[in-house]
Amino acid sequence: MSSDQDTAFIELRAITKRYAGVTALDSVDFTVMPGEAVCLAGENGSGKSTLIKIISGVEPATEGLVRIAGQDHPSLNPRISAAAGIMVIFQDFSLFPNLSVAENIAFATQLAKHERFFQRRATRAIARKALDRIGVQIDLDARVETLPVAQKQLVAICRALASDAQLIIMDEPTTALTEKEVRRLQGIIRMLKDDGVAVIFVSHKLAEVLDVSEKVVVLRNGKKVAEGPASDFDTQSLTYHMTGRDVPEVPPSTIPAGADTLMTVQRLTKNGAFSDINFDLKSGEVLGITGLLGSGRTSVAKALFGLVTPDQGRIAVDGDAVRLGDPQAAALARIGYVPEDRLTEGLFLSQSILRNVAVGRLDAHAAGGFVNMTTLTAEATEWLGRLKVKAPDVTAPVQSLSGGNQQRVALARWLSRAPRVLILNGPSVGVDVGSKADIHDIIRDLAGQGIGIIVISDDLPELLTTCHRILVMRDGRIIDTLDGASVTEDDLAHRLAS
Repeated sequence: MSSDQDTAFIELRAITKRYAGVTALDSVDFTVMPGEAVCLAGENGSGKSTLIKIISGVEPATEGLVRIAGQDHPSLNPRISAAAGIMVIFQDFSLFPNLSVAENIAFATQLAKHERFFQRRATRAIARKALDRIGVQIDLDARVETLPVAQKQLVAICRALASDAQLIIMDEPTTALTEKEVRRLQGIIRMLKDDGVAVIFVSHKLAEVLDVSEKVVVLRNGKKVAEGPASDFDTQSLTYHMTGRDVPEVPPSTIPAGADTLMTVQRLTKNGAFSDINFDLKSGEVLGITGLLGSGRTSVAKALFGLVTPDQGRIAVDGDAVRLGDPQAAALARIGYVPEDRLTEGLFLSQSILRNVAVGRLDAHAAGGFVNMTTLTAEATEWLGRLKVKAPDVTAPVQSLSGGNQQRVALARWLSRAPRVLILNGPSVGVDVGSKADIHDIIRDLAGQGIGIIVISDDLPELLTTCHRILVMRDGRIIDTLDGASVTEDDLAHRLAS
């Protein structure tokens, strides 16, 4: 280790950062001790990313002191930060997909040695040592693009360790991981802490980071509003500090007695993906479908909207069969689908907020070959208002919005089409805790209006707070049907893992 246990590895004093008159950070103090895990919490726009950029040398502070391992740094850049042992693992892991596991792990280390030629044997030795350090086995010759998400994350951790990391900053480390993979990651983090490596978590999944962190620091609107031992916080108090308001856990509304059956799914099968899927969805019901990665839950969601063509089975809405493998037929049957990956599958990022909402309603506002932009804009703006999308202007590109507001735009597009059935795949993935609660309120309100909603998620608290029934999938089959009102989180987690 490069610093004494009693000396802070990172010490920031009165850090302020301004962008063109906007204060992103306002006199923030922040310290991390060697071998300490710190949860850095806050909603989108709270200043978390700006603080991480300053620590990693990507952005200079406007005012304040940066001290690393007892040494002051009036001017910090990424090279100095990395040389001091500060490594950032971003959500996309920033790996080279066309290179092998060994090459990705050893790349930065080999580069630092200024070797003229590639040293294959040394590269493999560096990679093997890093993998052995955290006790995992991954094929050194495998191309990174072929690996599952959890293994890509392990490769990114090993790359940091190979570069003698003293502090690893993890940006949303558990977003794409299953419960089992999260537990494995937590074990590795504990191992690293025992080895003197400090960790900063930036995450929206509060319970998971609290479980492995010693300290919590909460930012809101660029200011530090709370700090203390992790044992002093729970998800409810942490949520309050992050949002400045109480976010109560509201149970699902009651399905009206005698509610009509909206959707019927019978014997839906896709060889190699899922088999014999059967369920009914009632008016006003929220039905959860969950399972570990590879369980088939996302394939089923896509099949319900025609994005995957089943080999056999039947889907009906209001008793009328829907042609399989045809998204247009699904949309005409008033089935809506909000995908999990809204950035690549759900939104036109460079296009305006207005166009993203209006694209599904052009035909309803067309006459004589022309689109009536006045009525189209009015309708889209109404939906944006009803869903409380926070944006300076409906003409702003959707990529300028926070994750929670992007999700609301995706919802607005489908709600403007008055769906009978709405399929939400990972409705709160990557959004902050305040937006997550708002999205759950929207789900409950829509169910209260009689829309049938299917929630595909492995976020157990999300399922329990929104769903009337929960289907558990494993190996492409439904293995359990649970009552959302009576099942506990521990019971649901056990059924997923067993």
